[in-house]
Amino acid sequence: MASHKAAMNTDLSARVLVVDDDPGIREVLCDYLGQHGFQASGAASAAEMDRALQAGQTDLIVLDLMMPGEDGLSVVRRLGGKGPPVIMLSAMGEETDRIVGLELGADDYLAKPCNPRELLARVRAILRRPREDGPADGQPVLSFAGWKLDLVRRELTRPDGGQVGLSSGEFGLLRALAERPGRVLTRDQLLEAARGSESDVFDRAMDVQISRLRKKLDDGSGTELIQTVRGEGYLFDVKVTRR
Repeated sequence: MASHKAAMNTDLSARVLVVDDDPGIREVLCDYLGQHGFQASGAASAAEMDRALQAGQTDLIVLDLMMPGEDGLSVVRRLGGKGPPVIMLSAMGEETDRIVGLELGADDYLAKPCNPRELLARVRAILRRPREDGPADGQPVLSFAGWKLDLVRRELTRPDGGQVGLSSGEFGLLRALAERPGRVLTRDQLLEAARGSESDVFDRAMDVQISRLRKKLDDGSGTELIQTVRGEGYLFDVKVTRR
């Protein structure tokens, strides 16, 4: 009972913005999330979303893929992992759409019509990540091959000092790998470490996120920090220090 109460108290502080041009869907999802303790509001377009983001704190965006004007993929591309985490919704439901959305920086993906209970579980799982990933043993920065990953600010800094934007999912994966250097991690182990046991990400999505991380960790030196171990998983092949 105590754990359920704590979870509800956590939900009360979270603000979710549902961006969909269908007023019926907005109302259903906002009402359902509101019944479960979230502060949920709606936006009918990308322009309304922008105004809502400027007006106050938003902890997570539920974003429709197909909208008049600027569509969901364009919005995710524009945010570039710098805004709140994003769960994309699409009536098309094709794997290609999911992969493209994830490649552009979305944190999760659900096909429409989605079950509100499933959306609730995904929202909770994503919002739980930043609350659970405080720095271990008081050392907030992981350093490797000239790179620095700040676990408090959730920032990745290149060897030349430039900042690299990471989505919430990318940050979770990189942290999971960097905290376990030299160990082969299966997809299931990575998902558990990065997203928690409630995650329902399919294998192709994991490969996409690893591919995105590799591109962002490419400093032109030709060194590939994330190695694929065929038939087993992934290995972070570099020495990591904490400070």
